[in-house]
Amino acid sequence: MNGYKKAVVALGGNAISREFEEGNIYQQFANTRRSLRGVVDLIENGYKIVLTHGNGPQVGNYLIRVEETRNLVPPVPLGVIVADLMGGMGYMIEQSLQNKLHLRKIDRRVVTIPAQVIVDKNDPSILNPTKFVGPFYSEDQVEFLTRERGYIMKYDAGRGYRRVVPSPMPMNIVEKDVIKLLFENDVIVITAGGGGAPVYIEKDGTYEGVDAVVDKDRTAAILAREINANELYILTGVSKVSLNYKKPDQVDLDVLHIDDAKQYLQEGQFPAGSMGPKIEAAIYFLNTGGEQVIISSVDDMPEAIKGETGTRIVP
Repeated sequence: MNGYKKAVVALGGNAISREFEEGNIYQQFANTRRSLRGVVDLIENGYKIVLTHGNGPQVGNYLIRVEETRNLVPPVPLGVIVADLMGGMGYMIEQSLQNKLHLRKIDRRVVTIPAQVIVDKNDPSILNPTKFVGPFYSEDQVEFLTRERGYIMKYDAGRGYRRVVPSPMPMNIVEKDVIKLLFENDVIVITAGGGGAPVYIEKDGTYEGVDAVVDKDRTAAILAREINANELYILTGVSKVSLNYKKPDQVDLDVLHIDDAKQYLQEGQFPAGSMGPKIEAAIYFLNTGGEQVIISSVDDMPEAIKGETGTRIVP
């Protein structure tokens, strides 16, 4: 265990909604309970924990509901959708974790805090949105959606047209002091789901929401440094970080040093749409004082904690 006792655990989107499943609430609860095995192991070993989580499939479903019910109820903007899901998914994770702790006779408190994440309103991605969200549309729907709803539509290779939204870089977390206070007092905090609800600061110091989504792994790394965590666990759909992923000469990595991670990132080994943001988050965390990052699959976390699988990224 290396004596480390403070960690942020970032649950990937597949922790709660899995590919090829319908994604109904019963499946989501079952997946959530399964995904928390490794988290409870860390807690049992005396760790202070903050949990974050993905929300990609849930945002997609929510946006479909918005589109299908526009004639019945007012539409909900994306920033509010992210905040809603922090509450709803936080409830699901919180209850599942409370039950697991109770069954293992571990006396720890758990709380969910929806987080506002500060972004720059002049972030380049706001002028050039690239993040695909929501359902697919046919080409003949694009003009209407662009004209009537103000959507920016782009072609998602081979699958159809989708709405794209900004994905600005997270800079800070509004609730960080409250999160840190609870964290230091042994409360397990679930926060910043889906990267948090993005806001920018007006000239008068007030906050204003942004219709955007923030990279959840980068937010987790910023949060980890703000609360002085030693370790960052990024849980995803693969057991290890790989070079030449899904090619005949794929190489799975047990340990990755930060300088090598930077080089491989520059070489394009870690694409922007998959492992890239996770490696960038790991580099940021280690560059700002973090001690190690472990990237592994949700199901393999218990083994990754023991060093039996996963990729350990170190300074």
